[in-house]
Amino acid sequence: MSATLIDGKTVAAGLRAEVAARVTAFHAKTGRRPGLTVVLVGSDPASEVYVRNKGIQTREAGMRSDEIKLPETTTQAELLAVVQTLNADAAVDGILVQMPLPGQIDTQAIIAAIDPAKDVDGLHPVNAGRLAQGIDALVPCTPLGCMILLDKAGVAVAGANALVIGRSILVGRPVASLLLAANATVTVAHSKSRDLPALCGQADIVIAAVGRPEMVRGEWLKPGAAVIDVGINRVPKEDGKTRLVGDVHFASAVETAGVITPVPGGVGPMTIACLLQNTLTAACFRDGIDPKSL
Repeated sequence: MSATLIDGKTVAAGLRAEVAARVTAFHAKTGRRPGLTVVLVGSDPASEVYVRNKGIQTREAGMRSDEIKLPETTTQAELLAVVQTLNADAAVDGILVQMPLPGQIDTQAIIAAIDPAKDVDGLHPVNAGRLAQGIDALVPCTPLGCMILLDKAGVAVAGANALVIGRSILVGRPVASLLLAANATVTVAHSKSRDLPALCGQADIVIAAVGRPEMVRGEWLKPGAAVIDVGINRVPKEDGKTRLVGDVHFASAVETAGVITPVPGGVGPMTIACLLQNTLTAACFRDGIDPKSL
């Protein structure tokens, strides 16, 4: 068997186009454009590239995009003051503080300080709690992207046995909640789980988000399973350079899975696209508009 590849680039491009059309409708209805502000502390090269791409795609979708760059030496109090200013700014619908933050700053304290209504990363405890209870909430972007990819691939989630490998607040826990809300039977595995290959062998859907290069082997998988690989790991090549691989051993998994996301080009492109959707959703909620009506 050779799995069908789920093209995240194509799906993300379609979602961005859809968001852009809905932003036009939002602007026609309200006279304003949704606004996203990204805060970057320090000069991590990967974060700078990511923030730049967010800005480009936000503007292409017809939204306002602002960036606040702060020095590596920024204190927690200074960053909290910036967040509070953005919370009070009526022109800002979405606030995203780029992670990771320097060691002197408590990441959880910053997340908790963001207005839940503007928390387009979906990490605030209020949004996490609403998601866990099945109430409308701003959902973390990568888990939301995983669910969209499953839907676009025609995967029947309701009634399926779904295995989530990883329990982080960024991916594992929220994607498990989304799968439960979609009526899957969900197992969450982690570093203490016994006999992970056996768990994989029972799963109709496997979402790998553990951060270990090529850990999930093809021979572990149930034939025909849907595999969503969230991992992005840089590993050395023989020539001294590096390459990107996922948490799934793609070469063996593609022979057993029914559908599978590649790395790169699978889940990654969905994250910014879902961020744009979350920003529009936040703007709609703030203006009392049903996002589905646009």
